[in-house]
Amino acid sequence: MEEFTFVTWLVDWLGLPPSWAGPYLHISMSAVVLILITACSLVVYRRLRKPDFYLVPEDRPTMINTIEIIIEALLRIMRDVMGEDARRHLPIVGAVFIYILVSNLIGVVPGFACPTENMNTNLACALVVFVYYNYVGIRAHGFKGYLKDMAGPIIWLAPLMFAIELISQLVRPLSLSVRLFGNMFGDHMVLGMFSQLAPVVVPVLFMALTIFIAFIQAFVFTLLTIVYIALATRTR
Repeated sequence: MEEFTFVTWLVDWLGLPPSWAGPYLHISMSAVVLILITACSLVVYRRLRKPDFYLVPEDRPTMINTIEIIIEALLRIMRDVMGEDARRHLPIVGAVFIYILVSNLIGVVPGFACPTENMNTNLACALVVFVYYNYVGIRAHGFKGYLKDMAGPIIWLAPLMFAIELISQLVRPLSLSVRLFGNMFGDHMVLGMFSQLAPVVVPVLFMALTIFIAFIQAFVFTLLTIVYIALATRTR
């Protein structure tokens, strides 16, 4: 009997092809994650538009307070790595962190799958980062200046240094993707196995570990994104 999930029910209810709950499950779950993030963003945006929000502080932890803490922490880390130019790159860095974090955490919810368990999802995120930091690097230093920096300061070593740097650049998206895929796939596999073997108490411990790993992997991916942007835009 096929295992019931929220996505299989939704695909069947919408009359979509069954492949959207099978081979294309990561696309379906990515769409669910985007809908959740968009809905939360609209709630936060409407709340922030009210003037009394800034006059009367919240007396309890809320979604808005949580998002503020995340953004402030990210901006603090970015300033330590990039300097005062950090705020300009906050939208892409914040989007990467929130998307990967929600994608990692949604797999803990029964009936949902984790989009980051699929290499295609991770590679798409990594390619966005790859294109962005190369774009801002070229924009900051010019195309010739960017290539010159990849060649290094020593002329007779330039061909070798350029080849090494080029390989390093091309490997970055793959390393980001494989690291995230391996950790999330392995972690959720362990959680699923122990949930079947011992459905009481034990899964709670592994679920807590899964949530912790979800935060760590989202942070590592985002931190490397910050470092890549800083290296591409650093002042010579």
